Amino acid sequence: MAKVAVVVTDLFEDSEYTEPVNALKEAGHEVVNIENKAGNVVEGKSEKAKVTIDKGIDDVSASDFDALLIPGGFSPDILRADDRFVSFSKKFMDDDKPVMAICHGPQLLITAEALNGRDVTGYKSIHVDLKNAGAKLHDEEVIVCGGQLVTSRTPDDIPAFIKESLNVLAK
Repeated sequence: MAKVAVVVTDLFEDSEYTEPVNALKEAGHEVVNIENKAGNVVEGKSEKAKVTIDKGIDDVSASDFDALLIPGGFSPDILRADDRFVSFSKKFMDDDKPVMAICHGPQLLITAEALNGRDVTGYKSIHVDLKNAGAKLHDEEVIVCGGQLVTSRTPDDIPAFIKESLNVLAK
């Protein structure tokens, strides 16, 4: 089973965290929540979900994990202002490890300059950003690129996102 890093901070999209994380755990994967400091509690933008952080970003390395999950909402935009999260995310892409990003999640990968030439999707408001990052944009519920990168657009796409994320992790 995979050890999955989840980079998350306040104002994440509640369902884009809770549903994939629950599915990962049910499938037997280990999930580790990462933010600035272990013990912090971050809150979803709908104020329904609260997440206790397991590890601080300074206490982890991408080599400690098999895969990365980036939930959407405002969280990825906040995290991409911090070079530590950008470098952490980029390392997964550089090492061709599974990366699962939904909605605004690809913003972190845009800042990491890791999407050039890759097939992706994302929330409508970041489509131009994805194209400008050199990504090949598709307006579909889920895109799997290279058997490693899974992206989706909105909470409506969560079932397809979870299915493909679990398929990628099963390989």
